[in-house]
Amino acid sequence: MYLYFIIALVLSFALTVLAERILIPFLKSVKMEQKILEIGPRWHKSKEGTPTMGGLGFIVSAVIVFIAVGVFAFIKCDDESVWRVCITFVFALLCGAIGFIDDYAKFFKKQNEGLTAGNKYLLQLVAASLYLYFMTWAGGLDTSLKIPFFNVEWELGIFYYVIALILITGVVNSVNLTDGIDGLAASITAIVGAFFAVIAFVFSNMETGVFSAVIIGCCLGFLVYNFYPARVFMGDTGSLFLGGAVTGLAFLVDSPLVILICGIVYIAETFSVMLQVASFKLTGKRIFKMSPIHHHFEKSGWSELKIVGIFSLVAVLFCAIAYWSMI
Repeated sequence: MYLYFIIALVLSFALTVLAERILIPFLKSVKMEQKILEIGPRWHKSKEGTPTMGGLGFIVSAVIVFIAVGVFAFIKCDDESVWRVCITFVFALLCGAIGFIDDYAKFFKKQNEGLTAGNKYLLQLVAASLYLYFMTWAGGLDTSLKIPFFNVEWELGIFYYVIALILITGVVNSVNLTDGIDGLAASITAIVGAFFAVIAFVFSNMETGVFSAVIIGCCLGFLVYNFYPARVFMGDTGSLFLGGAVTGLAFLVDSPLVILICGIVYIAETFSVMLQVASFKLTGKRIFKMSPIHHHFEKSGWSELKIVGIFSLVAVLFCAIAYWSMI
């Protein structure tokens, strides 16, 4: 298991570095460049023109490594577990495809805001519904929900699927919101992926370990080009793929709610937006200088490197708490 994990991590890292090296000049040549909206931070104007949709590079790398390593690693696993991890990987790809459609609308159809929020969420609901259906078919889900820290399960019946749909779409979009400054989303996701890798080792779950290794390697490889100052952005293509991946990993370890703990940075990003909107509508005042919350710290004078560093430390701390909640 350790050997397959290392091979998957190293290969996904190397292939991502190579893929991005090839992809970045291509993205520049087709003018696939970031547009900074007027509602965005004005100090990000200097980033305008940076190639985006770089998520395509690590998605292609993930597919190659997942298939190549999986052929050898999964032969030792039972059929049900292999089906579950393959279904989860396909779900992440579906999320990436939704992001690709959004990015395509932004740049090729000259619609700066891409898909409408309603259309994007509808597509995510469809993808999440298909994921839950096939995971149930593969024996990867029942209708009981494990509660972290308390070692109890609640039998929810049909309501399990309602909660699961809200959880999946919420976290996927939270990862998307986290992708707002150089290196943030990839750094946090590498840490969350490492958490799921540790859980996979503890419970001898080889297929989840390989999947985690692929995600970690892809994120680290992408950071070679995305760490401040970024030479490429992942776009919704990449962030939604990563959102689908980390959410799926939570289901693979049979503890969906643990993503709310280990993914606390994602959740904080979303809640900062929700609180900001609610406060402004109710009182006419804003809680934060700007949302999502990483922009608040930018406006407070923090550098992007400091934000990524502090947020990463928070992620590590909460991953340790999440580990304790499951053991």
